[in-house]
Amino acid sequence: MDFNSSGGGNELHNKQFYQSEESKPLLGEMSAPTPPEGNNIKLGAGPCKRTLLHCSSGMRYKLLQEGDIQVCVVKHPRTFLSKILTSKFLRRWEPHHLTLTDCSLASATPTGYMEAALSYSTIEDLQLLSWDNAPKYCVQLSFPGGTVFLQAANSYLRDQWFHSLQWKKKIYKYRKVLNNPSRWEVVLKEIRSLVDMALTSPLQDESIHQAPLQIISTLLAENTNLSSQDHENIIVAIAPLLEKNHPPPDLCEFFCKHCRERPRSMVVIEVFTPVVQRILKHNMDFGKCPRLRLFTQEYILALNELNAGMEVVKKFIHSMHGPSGQCPHPRVLPNLVAVCLAAIYSCYEELINSRDNSPSLKEIRNGCQQQNERKPPLPLRLLPPLSPSPTLPLSPPPSIVNSSEILVELERNNNTANARRKGPAGSDSEPNLIDCLLVSPALNALSIQLPAQADRVLGCFALILKMLSDYDDWRPALASLLQPIPFPKEIVPDLSVCLNRELKYVIQRFAEDPRQEVHSCLLSVRSGKDGWFQLYSPGGVACDDDGELFASMVHILMGSCYKTKKFLLSLAENKLGPCMLLALRGNQTMVEILCLMLEYNIMENKDTQLQIISTLESTPVGLHMYEQLCDRQRELKELQRKGGPTRLTLPSKSTDADLARLLSSGSFGNLENLSLAFTNVTSACAEQLIKLPSLKQLNLWSTQFGDTGLRLLSEHLACLQVLNLCETPVTDAGLLSLSSMKSLCSLNMNSTKLTADTYDDLKAKLPNLKEVDVRYTEAW
Repeated sequence: MDFNSSGGGNELHNKQFYQSEESKPLLGEMSAPTPPEGNNIKLGAGPCKRTLLHCSSGMRYKLLQEGDIQVCVVKHPRTFLSKILTSKFLRRWEPHHLTLTDCSLASATPTGYMEAALSYSTIEDLQLLSWDNAPKYCVQLSFPGGTVFLQAANSYLRDQWFHSLQWKKKIYKYRKVLNNPSRWEVVLKEIRSLVDMALTSPLQDESIHQAPLQIISTLLAENTNLSSQDHENIIVAIAPLLEKNHPPPDLCEFFCKHCRERPRSMVVIEVFTPVVQRILKHNMDFGKCPRLRLFTQEYILALNELNAGMEVVKKFIHSMHGPSGQCPHPRVLPNLVAVCLAAIYSCYEELINSRDNSPSLKEIRNGCQQQNERKPPLPLRLLPPLSPSPTLPLSPPPSIVNSSEILVELERNNNTANARRKGPAGSDSEPNLIDCLLVSPALNALSIQLPAQADRVLGCFALILKMLSDYDDWRPALASLLQPIPFPKEIVPDLSVCLNRELKYVIQRFAEDPRQEVHSCLLSVRSGKDGWFQLYSPGGVACDDDGELFASMVHILMGSCYKTKKFLLSLAENKLGPCMLLALRGNQTMVEILCLMLEYNIMENKDTQLQIISTLESTPVGLHMYEQLCDRQRELKELQRKGGPTRLTLPSKSTDADLARLLSSGSFGNLENLSLAFTNVTSACAEQLIKLPSLKQLNLWSTQFGDTGLRLLSEHLACLQVLNLCETPVTDAGLLSLSSMKSLCSLNMNSTKLTADTYDDLKAKLPNLKEVDVRYTEAW
């Protein structure tokens, strides 16, 4: 190599061609410099003739974070760089395991050439180099006073190191510049340049697009006083990066703020729509990034703020499903359901927290569990801070109590304020049919009115659930997702009118669907757990239609390929009361159910069979079907000739008319035990009760039976021995009339308006009275 003849020309060429990285404008795209015109330089054309090695347009590399490479460092004055590079060989190479951190290039073994980390800010120039008769595949890093050479094993690794180092250096510079913004006009240009750099980079890695988004997200979080126009300009600038990437959490907060403050902005439609579509199509778990879900909620609410309102939301849902009959994206439905349910639940979150002063979901996520750190949560926009509510009773899950004769569905309402639910004296043992029967969880439930704005949020997301149920291909998966009741038991009684209306539509769609995998989801997901079938049964916490939806569900379930006897056994054990009540009111499906129970001999207890027969005979359609059944089974007539039942329990929610219809349908001369607990009967039913001469036990717990009816009973039912008036509106005026009922041996006046004087008078006039419950009265 002729050093003297070639050194000067090479030095001149280097000055023209290789610019320092510090001298290049930061706003420019991250691309390799091009040789100036007139310098027709070819790779390897003479000694020390260098040119930048461009990768082909289709070549892609993974971003390096660390790797093994050979290192050589040459310290020299800047003017002698070209002479050193033209030497025949470099003297010594060291193997190092280098790590590309956010701010420097460091070795795992900080010795030799890499004893100190090389900061990106000190790198003046970064080039891909090759020269004649020297080691190949080298990357040159120029720094003040020297040069670092990195030698890779092959050209691909060399290019990978080059692009990775170039990316780390550029990102480091952008981070420094954007962390200290001066003029927002310049900042906006820098953001656009940063986006272009990420889009044109040959590196193919998730962090290539995420790193710029994180930088911009930090910038926005630290500068909260930007104008709305600045917001829109920044969002438009970063829009290309969001086409294939989820926004980071802090950027989601910024997007949510924009949706709240400017829901009618065109940015919401033009920029946020593809972002939300990508989230719904590709997100796998909202639990890992809940802010993505919150941003999706805010975007939907922003669409709802447009003039067309729900029509725009409907078009968006249709666009997510696609024009064909089968949605091609399997993640869309579960993600939409998760968004809707989270939004609905967040509307009630403040109410739930106010009941037990427990931390909110947001506080738990943020690790704020200290009482003095807690702040009133604001789950969704449009929701003003809710006023604190008094502690409300929570309803524990239902339990099935084994009685001596029949399984009764028992619901307890537990009020911690005054140790309720109150029962008769000595109720520590297992309850029986007289002591506590069919306690309706909907009874005494405090209906909480949500603000009008919260109702609008609920209406929006409830309508989306309704829209989802209208797609045939989505319905099976939707039914499966909603089979476990998605709302805590604390808020089911408080569901708003609009939410309950839309949910009923969804459940009706499930019931009407002929596919078994759809309507089978109406049942509970496992034994002992309530399902939609239980919630919408008469007396259920969500039933407000006198059992019409429940009857529809029973009809479709009976018509499917279920084992009929098994389903009837389940109804007999858990929903016999609601079935009899609806049959008493003329529902043909329930009449058929009761007839099938008799035909298959589901109920072994004779009193229960007689009660079912009396119920069937109380309506024309029931009587006709029962007569047809008797023609097939003569033994049922023999059973009826032996006399009426001795025990009778009227279903919850029954009225005076229901009782009159039932008692007029058959023979009840042998009836000794009657329970009207938790029904809607009043004193008017006393006209029917006095026609039962053998009645000895009467349960009126939690009814509207008053003084007028009590006086009538005392005149005609002299043989009554057990009377339960717990939580009835009776007063001293009616209770005093009981003094004529000398056969009374058990009397429950718990939570009535009994006074001490009346209690003393009754004790004196009723010598056979042995069990008395006067808790929560003046006489207690």
